[in-house]
Amino acid sequence: MTGTIAVIMVFAIPIIAIISDHFTKQTKYKQKMLEDQLKLEQMKHENFVLETEKMKLELQKMELNSPSSKKDQII
Repeated sequence: MTGTIAVIMVFAIPIIAIISDHFTKQTKYKQKMLEDQLKLEQMKHENFVLETEKMKLELQKMELNSPSSKKDQII
């Protein structure tokens, strides 16, 4: 009986260490993935803001060019 318990303990401790190491690595990979996703979302937001500003500037440019054309059409 004592020998059986000793054998179980000899094999159980390394298996538990391997499993806990696996969970630790898995958690680190998830953390890295979340950090990368956060960076990606920040870049997407920055890109959206830049595109919106560009569209505003293009619209203002079109509005500045278009009133003279409309006045000519009315007359």
